Amino acid sequence: MAVSTAQATGTVDIMIPVYNEERALPGCVEVLHGFLSEQFPFDWSIVVVDNASTDRTLEVASALAEKYERVRVHHLDRKGRGLALRESWGASEAAVVVYMDVDLSTGLDGLLPLVAPLLNGHSDLAIGSRLAPGSRTVRGPRRELVSRAYNALIRLTHGARFSDAQCGFKAARTEVVRPLLGQARDEGWFFDTELLLLAEHNGLRVHEVPVDWVEDVDSRVDVVVTAIDDIKGLIRVARAKANGTALVNGLPQRPQPRAIHPDAVLSRSEGGLSWQMLSFAVIGVISTLANLALYGVFRLWWPVLAANLAALVITTLFNTEANRRFTFTARNTTRGKTHLQGFVVFGLYYAFTSAALLLLHAASSNPSRTLELVVLLGSSALGTVGRFFLLRSWVFRRDDRKDQA
Repeated sequence: MAVSTAQATGTVDIMIPVYNEERALPGCVEVLHGFLSEQFPFDWSIVVVDNASTDRTLEVASALAEKYERVRVHHLDRKGRGLALRESWGASEAAVVVYMDVDLSTGLDGLLPLVAPLLNGHSDLAIGSRLAPGSRTVRGPRRELVSRAYNALIRLTHGARFSDAQCGFKAARTEVVRPLLGQARDEGWFFDTELLLLAEHNGLRVHEVPVDWVEDVDSRVDVVVTAIDDIKGLIRVARAKANGTALVNGLPQRPQPRAIHPDAVLSRSEGGLSWQMLSFAVIGVISTLANLALYGVFRLWWPVLAANLAALVITTLFNTEANRRFTFTARNTTRGKTHLQGFVVFGLYYAFTSAALLLLHAASSNPSRTLELVVLLGSSALGTVGRFFLLRSWVFRRDDRKDQA
């Protein structure tokens, strides 16, 4: 991917979204301005983005813009952190746009590692992470638990590879993020997560920087309302991925990796049938063991079919995602037809294993739990073989052709 002229000049706009922050804003701008003047090697500007504050925030921001030459104010008539970033990032003419929270909870020594991979074209988005190896945080147990649980939920439901969606310390190449801004719908706190999910889904490279982070307890976030909105957002983005509307047109395309050495001996990136069988078998063994364990637990409370269904639904989520990524290398399969086919395969598998359990109970009025597990293991093994051939020859057939092209 070529480095644009704007990137070569190293221009960076740093946005600070604020809502009723008349107390915190002056100290933030003073510290940030001093740091950038003394230690930041690129051309920069600070943009205070006022989210329809009802106190003196806009007045304070305007005074700071008069005091400091490189400080600007962007005023919005509607509230919303996501709206603030969409409007200010979208209006920027800098090569890279950044945002950070007004409380400066994230250490500023992470700013240069955040923007450098974007300015040289290596990465498309960059995020500070409080959960990546090497990060150091000072925060209460409640917020720590909520943060880890939310990011685990993102990885579970979307297979995300980034570790921290909500750290208020992010940056993006402007030419890349601009098409994403038109696709992201959230105007509140879920905006960060949605932007990252869209970026990964569209094949963009997200760079993570471990940061030092100190909690400021003077927060404007309603944790309960935000959590509910975040869950709704995850469901909405998952639906967009399934029906294909999460694909963004107009994104600069990153070229495929190629060897630099002229005499390099290259391996094939796609796996053949032997690799697919091995990968599918390993994933299948792990999934089957997990299914048996879950079934044994659920049978303590539920009848046979309900326990089998719950166990299968949970393990199939992991199994399908793992096979999509590793077995069939079909990471861009997002069409609704593909997902519908996956549900059909799951339905056939569930019907087969359930029929085996029903036949067992028809033959024996009170079979032992051990015998149930043995029958379930045998039917799961046979069903897994059928599932492999259906996935390979039907669900991921077209994507395999693309990979081999």
